Amino acid sequence: MVQGTLTLGRILKKRVENSQNKYALGWIENNEVKNLTFQDYKNTIEILINAFHKIGINVGDKVALVSQTCKEWHLLDMATMCSRACLVPVYPSYLGPEIEFIFNHSDSSVLIVENDKQMEKIIPLLPQLKNLKTVISIHELQEETLKKFRNSYPYFTYKDLIRIGAEEIKSHPDLFEEHIQNQLPEEYATIIYTSGTTGEPKGAVITHHALITMLQNVEMTIKGAFNSQDRTLTFLPLSHVLGRADSLFPLVFGWQSIYAESMDKLVDNIQLVKPTLMLAVPRVFEKIYSKIIAQVEQGSMAQRQVFKWAINVAEKYFHKIDRDLSPSTTEILEFKLAQKLVFSKIYARFGGKIRYFVSGGAPLAPGIIKFLRYANLTILEGYGLTETVAPCCLNPLSKQVPGTVGRPMGDVRLSFAEDGEILIKSEALLKEYYKNPKATADSIKDGWFYTGDIGEFTSDGFLRITDRKKDIIITSGGKNVAPQKIENMAKTKPHISQIVVIGDGRKYLTALVGIEKERFLNLLDELSLPFDCTVSDLVKHPKVKEIIDVEIEELNAELAQYESIKKYSLISEEFTTENFLTPSLKIKRKVVSERYKEKIEAMYQ
Repeated sequence: MVQGTLTLGRILKKRVENSQNKYALGWIENNEVKNLTFQDYKNTIEILINAFHKIGINVGDKVALVSQTCKEWHLLDMATMCSRACLVPVYPSYLGPEIEFIFNHSDSSVLIVENDKQMEKIIPLLPQLKNLKTVISIHELQEETLKKFRNSYPYFTYKDLIRIGAEEIKSHPDLFEEHIQNQLPEEYATIIYTSGTTGEPKGAVITHHALITMLQNVEMTIKGAFNSQDRTLTFLPLSHVLGRADSLFPLVFGWQSIYAESMDKLVDNIQLVKPTLMLAVPRVFEKIYSKIIAQVEQGSMAQRQVFKWAINVAEKYFHKIDRDLSPSTTEILEFKLAQKLVFSKIYARFGGKIRYFVSGGAPLAPGIIKFLRYANLTILEGYGLTETVAPCCLNPLSKQVPGTVGRPMGDVRLSFAEDGEILIKSEALLKEYYKNPKATADSIKDGWFYTGDIGEFTSDGFLRITDRKKDIIITSGGKNVAPQKIENMAKTKPHISQIVVIGDGRKYLTALVGIEKERFLNLLDELSLPFDCTVSDLVKHPKVKEIIDVEIEELNAELAQYESIKKYSLISEEFTTENFLTPSLKIKRKVVSERYKEKIEAMYQ
């Protein structure tokens, strides 16, 4: 296929020709992995396309999809894009008014929901969904839910679509081929709404050409290191651009993508699936790290000493490796012993087959990357945004530099504005913000996309992100402080789970510090607290305050004086997407500041 003429339908067809009987997609049922070959995968998509045609989903229609990650999400996504309609993903955590805004702003006419829970949020707002013509559910809805809207809109289940499509394909056997032949690279494939920390979400219009360019850029950068023998466990939200990219990678690499049952079952699913590759976001790695550290802390004195020894051995070993020096025979033998006694057990937790993790969506603390590397868990940290169709930079397989997001991929070019803002030029960019010419003009100038991120190149050409432009703290003394850097360093401390640095327009920095009970389990006897104590009980305990005092002092010792945290306040509320995190797990700083206004003011009195 000639460069520049590819679409999702054409790349799917080509992959099926090359990998017909290989597994494309998997899912878990009754603790067993079920599989679809690439041929079966294509057949299912073709059936869904015929069903769409029969129920009146037309070329150019916008289809809004509200669901957790599952195989049906992806199959409906592929069927929508291959039928020349446009998919509009909606985070399942969004409330009714947010769904209403995205549905109407995107001019969607078809609504796909996962289940009763999602439909119940939307039912009161159905009269406001001005273009709605069809409702589809992935799982069958209960009669109680159905009777509230069934007489107003045509309704189909996923099973209905499979049945209708299988019948329809008999009279339209060439429909899929017709769509592929007529599909144009510049057609809208999807409109992805940003989950921004401020203001209404903006709809990034992504064409088939941009999606294909992103896939080609990744393939070109990886240079054969990922292949058709690989197996991924897909669990990220498909509503997020990184999860969406994860779901499309089998089209270029020919590997199998197995869908996890849920985030809650992720650990069990990893042991069952034994993936060789996984894409994740920093919060997942932070939780893995904190769990390992907590278990070490709960171990015996001897176990803690062995762990500490193993870390020291690994640090010395990799200190030389990273400087292209050869470790001594003693250092090699010690590292092998540390692997056997400590790090191999950590590696086994991930199924024992992992070759690479890919991390994106937000910065990951370098200390966590180094720690997992000791256990032979290589993390390729990358960088991308909704507007760059996910990854545009990645740490090379040959050399990872913790604290950087690697080098530009494929056709991606980077530049910097005078204030350090990162600018990106690529064919893998949004076409525009849907129905928002002002935001488009503000963000795209002379073909360069203004990311809103501040960064710089290291001496060897690796991109380092220092912060979000709008998150930079300017103290009353005029010092510019990057809060993400400080927050990432703090999260490597044994007892600090979450932290938000405050200080814009203030004389000094303060912080709100969140803790988790599991990190204090080994100290409950010493604190004279029962096992069923709450995080609130811990926050009030003076000994806990002393522990965090020490860790904040350690943190400050690693920072410049103007970056150090002068005061902090412990909070018992965990940051989740239900309160203070966007669906892509970025902190809603304004919401946090408003919620804890009194605590913050008290730290400045």
